Amino acid sequence: MAAGLYILATPIGNARDISLRALETLKGCDAIAAEDTRVTSKLLAIHGISKPLLTYNDHNGAEMRPKILARLEQGQAVALVSDAGTPLVSDPGYKLVREAVAAGLSVIALPGPSAVLVGLTLSGLPSDRFLFAGFLSVKAGERKSVLEELKGIRSTLIFFESAQRLPESLAAMTEVLGDRPAAVARELTKLHEEVRRGTLSELAAHYEKQGAPKGEVTLVVGPPLDAAPDTARIDAALQSALAFMPVKAAAEMIAGLTGSSRKEIYARALELKES
Repeated sequence: MAAGLYILATPIGNARDISLRALETLKGCDAIAAEDTRVTSKLLAIHGISKPLLTYNDHNGAEMRPKILARLEQGQAVALVSDAGTPLVSDPGYKLVREAVAAGLSVIALPGPSAVLVGLTLSGLPSDRFLFAGFLSVKAGERKSVLEELKGIRSTLIFFESAQRLPESLAAMTEVLGDRPAAVARELTKLHEEVRRGTLSELAAHYEKQGAPKGEVTLVVGPPLDAAPDTARIDAALQSALAFMPVKAAAEMIAGLTGSSRKEIYARALELKES
């Protein structure tokens, strides 16, 4: 097969979720760079594949990148895999891709399973805009600072979280983000897959009482809730504007200033004008 770095997604739980193209690449490549060779060996054994395995992770990345790049420069095809899902998501793969691109080497992506997208699609929360925020810090102060930065983003937020830290993180999110709708997805695509939906406070209370769940956790949090319009403030502004402006002009101006519906503001302006 053609030389290059193949970014290859592997199953996040169910071994049958691997693609036909991924299997062809694993069988045809010269070597496989894996986050944990023990995990990857199990997947390869299921599909009857035997290839040289290279360990590439956070601990040895600086040492291994030149060795992998040397293989690519020699015309080899190297597949990069993580323990589960799509490489480069919460792992050091992006540094290898960056250096391969800088060296003018071929990089090919083989799309496939991702806990981020599976969690989002099962959550029942808005999926038109979302932000993957990775793992939160284990330190309370740093975690709170990050949540404060994310608070105003009008998108669904997706996190990976340790099962043991889940109750604590849910409580921190309730405090900083407000009581938004959320979903805790665990063991995705596996036998004991579970998605628990509710508000952040409800989920925090559940896991505080029941204890930390088992398995890998993907946490999905809905976007900021729209604040209820301040009707008294809008009425006061409309009354002031109607004293010297036509209804339509006053409604358009106040709607623009408040971000409220022009149709609703116009209807309210008519009521005030006629009262």
